[in-house]
This record gives sequence, structure tokens and C-alpha cells, in this order.
Amino acid sequence: MKIINGGVCAAKGFKANGIHCGIRKNHSKKDLALIVSDVPATAAAVYTQNLVKGAPLTVTKEHISDGIAQAVICNSGNANTCNANGIEIAEAMSALVERYTGVAAKNVVVASTGVIGQPLNLKPIENGMAELAAGLSADNGAAAAQAIMTTDTTAKEVAVEFTVSGKTCRMGGIAKGSGMIHPNMATMLVFITTDAAISREMLQKALSQDITNTFNMLSIDGDTSTNDMVTVLANGLAGNPEITAEGEDFNSFMQALNTITVQLCRMIAGDGEGATKLLECIATGADKEETAKIAAKSVICSSLLKAAMFGADANWGRVLCAIGYSGADVDVAKIGVSFRSAKGTVEVCRNGAGVPFSEEEAKEILLQNEIEILISLGDGPFGAHAWGCDLTYDYVKINGDYRT
Repeated sequence: MKIINGGVCAAKGFKANGIHCGIRKNHSKKDLALIVSDVPATAAAVYTQNLVKGAPLTVTKEHISDGIAQAVICNSGNANTCNANGIEIAEAMSALVERYTGVAAKNVVVASTGVIGQPLNLKPIENGMAELAAGLSADNGAAAAQAIMTTDTTAKEVAVEFTVSGKTCRMGGIAKGSGMIHPNMATMLVFITTDAAISREMLQKALSQDITNTFNMLSIDGDTSTNDMVTVLANGLAGNPEITAEGEDFNSFMQALNTITVQLCRMIAGDGEGATKLLECIATGADKEETAKIAAKSVICSSLLKAAMFGADANWGRVLCAIGYSGADVDVAKIGVSFRSAKGTVEVCRNGAGVPFSEEEAKEILLQNEIEILISLGDGPFGAHAWGCDLTYDYVKINGDYRT
């Protein structure tokens, strides 16, 4: 397996585009994206666990209930959530895709992201569809990645090449996410495409299993949004024998998917609203995987710990504090904590108690833009990773006037 270029268009038979159609006032920001497969594809998705859900999620669930999709349309700048005509607008967006691409409306994944509770005007989307469809190209995946951004500062895309039964397959993805991100999904939209052939059941199994260790281990600010969605489209154009059961081929597919999702997790966490540092908590030595997950998530979600990381303060007591209230069944007397970055590693806690360390060395380590928080929970065989970012003054600035 190797990382390749191409993003969401790396796989055979996928084209994409992104434009500014007028939903957002800033003309320099793209706000409408389209991804189309040459042929109908097997589809799977996971959605936010928030009881308040955007209309596009309701429409998408219905559209891919048969496990088939061929296109994705997504707008930024407006979430189309809590609107009386939200379903109507989402269905109309699907109909526009059919009109301009020939893809059946019932095979369209619809997504929206942006402000909640404001009506979404269909007119800009309608006016932009001719340009959007005309620009569909295997070279325009980056434009689609840009068009789904809201407060993101960078586009997020990744692709890999892997082998299934001797056939070369490709998988790529784009994501948006910067704020309102918390385990159990986020204000996160992720669109993944692959030319591997895999059954509907196995595709959904792969995605549902993967997110428990990736996107559901990601937190920026503790807020679970209303529009989160991760979709995978697999069009089978690589020509491999269809994956219909667990085994070597399924494992190869899972490895490719996990490579994509972990990279996107890191990109999202590193681009958290106002963030200056990517934080990764690595928990080891747990007697159960769930114990490691609970502990790692609690540490990455701690506002006090996030603020300490912003200030490059090796306040390891906040790590133990977060583990202590997490609900994880751990022996505090066995916990160890270290901080690691490109500048080295510093141990700050062993067996639940502090150890002497150089504050100057620790600060140098924590001034880097990627920090690993290493927690040892004992001598068990299980571990987990969680991703997040530091908490800065700019997070409040961004969200203090997000709507206005």
C-alpha cells in the first residue's frame, strides 16, 4: 500500500468539481461541490448521533437505503437544518444533479454544512449547476475539497493504492471539519471513493467498524453537530473479485480505509478552530480496548489539558484528572504519562505520581505543532488513539460571531 495523489478522484471512474455559486458572500470561497462516478456504486454511510439532524441526512438515508449511489452534492455556508422546507431543498438539489449529469436523483448523496436554522436558497445552486457539471474532471478533486470547507483553513484530501486479489485498487477521500467536532461524529463531512468491488453489506461493515477507532475518537470542542456524515462509494471499476466476506481481501480493504480515515482525522484535528497544535493521545497497557478508548478520549477532550498544551505547560496532573473522571476502570497507581514531539520525549508521571523532569526541556517539546500525550494504564495488551487540538483564544473569537 502507498499514499498517492488524486484525493477523491484517485479511484477509476470518479470525477469532481467545486465552484462558488453564491451561497457564501465571499466570492473567493467555493461553496458547491459535486462528485460523480461513471457507473452506479455500492454505498455505505454513517451519520451524526445528534437527535437534531440536517435535512440532507434524512434525504441521503432514503436515497442510499438500497445500497446504491452514483453522485455526491454538497454545499457549504448553510447547513439546511431546522428549516421547514429542508427536505424539499435537499430533494431539489438531487433533482438538479439528475438534470445536469443524468445520474438518477435517487442515487444522489446530499450534504450541507454551515449555519444552522437559516433558510437555504436554491437559486444560487440552480444557477451554478451548469458550470459545476461542465467542470467535472478527474483532476478537480481539490476543487471539491475546497468547496466543502467552512471555518477550515486548509483543504483535506488523501488517497492510497492497494491490492485486492492481485488487482490494483485505489481509494481516496476528502473531508471538512474544524469546529463542532466531538466523538460520535462531528461537524464533519467525509466523502470516500474507491474503485474496489465490495458488497453493500461488507462495505457498511468496514465503515462502521473503522469509525469506532478513528472519527469517533476525534474531538475539537465537545460539540456534536447536526450534519455529520461519512459516506463511501465503491464503483468496482478496479475489476477485483467482489469482496463478499471477511478474509485477506477484506483485510486489505480495511487497511486502506483505515489509512484514509486516520490521515483525515489528523488533518481535521490539526485544523481545529483556532488551533496551533495537533494533539494525539496514545493509551497503552489497558486490560480492555474500551478502557483505553475511554481514557484517551477523556484526555483529548479536557479543556484544561488543551489549554495547557496551548501554553506549552507540562501540567500532567490534568491528564490524570481527565482519566480519573472518565469512567475508565483503571488502577491509578499504575498510570504513567509522557509528552513526546519532534524535540524528544519527557516522562512526567510514573505509577500515578510525579517524577523529576526539566521544565525547560518539557516546554521545548510542547512548543512543537504536533504533540503526543502518552499514557500507560498498566500491563494489559490493549491500546487506543484519540486526536484533538489545543484550546486557544482564537476559538472563542471564531465562534463569538460565527453566524453574524
